[in-house]
Amino acid sequence: MSTSALILIIIVWTLVTLITGYFFYKILTIKPNPEPDSYLDNDQEEHLKN
Repeated sequence: MSTSALILIIIVWTLVTLITGYFFYKILTIKPNPEPDSYLDNDQEEHLKN
């Protein structure tokens, strides 16, 4: 393998690893949705009305 090919593969692997790590970080630190959306909550409200 030539030197330029080795440099290219190291740069590409580094970029792919950094981009993947960035998106994993974004997914793991996302804030939960503030809306209390649940089928169970809706069912309990319907039972209380009847």
